[in-house]
Amino acid sequence: MLPAEPDSEAIRRLESQLEESRDRQLRLAAEFDNYRKRVSRERVEQSDRAQASLVTRLLDVLDDMDRLSADSGAAPPDSIREAVGLVDRKLRKELESAGVERIEPEGQAFDPSLHEAVSVVPPPRPELDQTVSATFQVGYRFKGSLVRPARVQVYSAAGQS
Repeated sequence: MLPAEPDSEAIRRLESQLEESRDRQLRLAAEFDNYRKRVSRERVEQSDRAQASLVTRLLDVLDDMDRLSADSGAAPPDSIREAVGLVDRKLRKELESAGVERIEPEGQAFDPSLHEAVSVVPPPRPELDQTVSATFQVGYRFKGSLVRPARVQVYSAAGQS
């Protein structure tokens, strides 16, 4: 049989253990708070680096636009139109490589999760019912998430007699 510990000694031992547990809990709470702040700061820095990377790739497009703007009207309209087309293709290519996808649904089935119907017209043939007849404003997805729905006109036989 083990000898019984005196009450005063047991109280001091338990108070000491309690104090150690409190200190450990405070240190863990402080470490977790520091971890949370560091992760938040790193997330912001990572986002800033990603945005800076996109901006860097778009600077070439901006330089092309500056060159077009600097041309004091001496260039013939056809060459300006061609230059604007080249700049447009370059910009779209950079946006596509960053994960931007155009939604041009003309001729496809109307999908309310991707398209916003702004007008309806009767279908010329019954099989075209609920098909997009025209796109007024293209939509965009960014890495699979809808950024802006396409604004469309839809063939609809609903409400017709």
